[in-house]
Amino acid sequence: MPLRFTKMHGLGNDYVYISLFDQTVPDPAALAPRISNRHRGVGSDGLILIAPPDDPQADLRMIMFNADGSRAQMCGNGIRCVAKLAYERGLARHNPLRVATDAGVLTLDLTLENRGHVTAVRVDMGAPILDPRRIPVALPGEQIVGAPLPLPQRILAVTCVSTGNPHAVFFEADLARVPLTQWGPLIERHPLFPERINVHFVQVLARDRVKMITWERGAGPTQACGTGASAVCVASVLNGLTDRTITAELPGGQLQLEWNEATNHVFMTGPAEEVFTGVWPM
Repeated sequence: MPLRFTKMHGLGNDYVYISLFDQTVPDPAALAPRISNRHRGVGSDGLILIAPPDDPQADLRMIMFNADGSRAQMCGNGIRCVAKLAYERGLARHNPLRVATDAGVLTLDLTLENRGHVTAVRVDMGAPILDPRRIPVALPGEQIVGAPLPLPQRILAVTCVSTGNPHAVFFEADLARVPLTQWGPLIERHPLFPERINVHFVQVLARDRVKMITWERGAGPTQACGTGASAVCVASVLNGLTDRTITAELPGGQLQLEWNEATNHVFMTGPAEEVFTGVWPM
């Protein structure tokens, strides 16, 4: 039976969304690479399923697969789109909205215009994980901040944070000089990262502003990464480079981040956009 889908993006980080409230997907891991293919499929950074909640604390559930078919715990840009789609389609009409993910249940505050149109979403990303055993990173210590990471012909300084997904953050003076497509896959599959890792290069512009580019685990270069921008906010503070509230400039646009000192939670605010709907033949 054909599957109804919606393509959406958060700052160009695009996914195909399928509701499981009235449909079934027998093998989403196999479907993800086919539907994500930019030449022979819909074209996306991955597949996200919106399902009834399996947790009494949640209004719905988000299930995510990367473009290569691997399972991902969470996506900051993706969850904003989940909230917009669920609210506007009537799958869950709460505000704030609580979404169960593989990284836990997250709370999302929706900015609404007339007739229930969602224009922005503020996500409580929870407390960042800094323990290398939980990220995971095969390095000793309580935190990985500015640790040496050997690459062929160069050693980089890495800061590691998990905000639902594992992230490796590197600070560079000039992003234009970073060979992302060369370093990205080497770092993603570096032996220090047993579950692979998302890779971010960051240029600090001011105490309240950074610029970043991303190599996403299982997807490659992406226009934006919400969990990554959240990790960059934490890494920037840990390295003493920025304040706790920043604007992150990504190739696809801007995100507002705050690492709240009182709660230890990271908050991310940004847009979500619907591109088109369609039917995928099965």
